[in-house]
Amino acid sequence: MYLIVAGLAIGVIIGSFLQVDIPPEFARYTAVAVVGILDSLFGAIKASVENKYSTRVFVSGLAFNIIIAIIITFIGDKLNLDLYMAILIALTIRIYSNIGIIKTAAIDKIYQKHQAK
Repeated sequence: MYLIVAGLAIGVIIGSFLQVDIPPEFARYTAVAVVGILDSLFGAIKASVENKYSTRVFVSGLAFNIIIAIIITFIGDKLNLDLYMAILIALTIRIYSNIGIIKTAAIDKIYQKHQAK
């Protein structure tokens, strides 16, 4: 779990120093891929907090999120519909849900440590 977070942090640091231009026609695909990655990451953190983390589940969920999101975005582009917005909304709702669970678990853990003293 810590390797995943460390890898993400290193990737963000390297990415902030590199100048990468994404063509406008791929902006939708990049957006859904990034949000899919964030959803998987926060899902992994939530699972870790609940002591249910599995690397296999994380990796397969990450691949599944990205592939399905890109396929739906592609279908939307072919039908001239903005289906990528539905994906972004759905994944963002899941991200906020996971953050809420992580926050509650962290507060409970702090409260339990405080009560133990």
